[in-house]
Amino acid sequence: MSRPKLRCAIYTRKSSEEGLEQDFNSLHAQREACEAYVKSQAGEGWSALVTAYDDGGVSAGRWSATG
Repeated sequence: MSRPKLRCAIYTRKSSEEGLEQDFNSLHAQREACEAYVKSQAGEGWSALVTAYDDGGVSAGRWSATG
C-alpha cells in the first residue's frame, strides 16, 4: 500500500523589515529549515510546494482579533 502524498506549504514571517534587504535573511533561513524537515519526511510522502509564502516586516501586533 502506498503512502498518501502530502504537499506542504511553507510560511515564513519576520516582524520587522530590518535585515530583509540582505541576500540571505531570516526568511530564507526559516524556509531552509522547513524544507530540510519536509525532506526528512519524504518517506512519509511529504513534499514542499515551490511557492514561497513570506511575510516580511509584518508585526502581529498590528492586527486585532476584531479586524
